Amino acid sequence: MAESHSSDASFSSIQPDCTEIIVVRHGETAWNADGRIQGHLDVELNESGRQQAAAVADRLSKEPKISVIYSSDLQWASETAQIIATSCGGLEVVKDPDLRERHLGDLQGLVLREAAKLNTKAYMAFLSHSTEQEIPGGGESLDQLYQRCTSALERNE
Repeated sequence: MAESHSSDASFSSIQPDCTEIIVVRHGETAWNADGRIQGHLDVELNESGRQQAAAVADRLSKEPKISVIYSSDLQWASETAQIIATSCGGLEVVKDPDLRERHLGDLQGLVLREAAKLNTKAYMAFLSHSTEQEIPGGGESLDQLYQRCTSALERNE
């Protein structure tokens, strides 16, 4: 048993030929604060979101080596990424539309607490546990979101 434990210890550290991915959620927007559904709609960070991004940037600037930053091309994500990139030595931000959040179709722009009343069909599709369920109005299924984001990661590795 002791031999098995000591051989397992080699898996606890990151190997030099491995890539570590740090995932950061964007800072807050006015729409987030209002409970409004963004999806692919382009909204900028609010002041609180900029402060959140600066706090994460300060923390990540202490990491030994961040070599690249990828971001959605939407304002709230790319501004968050740019704040981090500047703090981490002026790295370039690679913007990729395939890293956007889930497209939420007819729900985009609605306040979540009102969505069930305003568009019941889209709201029920959003709540569905089926990974194949698309949201009316051009919204993605969870499978489509997974495929899009996975393709982006594989393309950018």
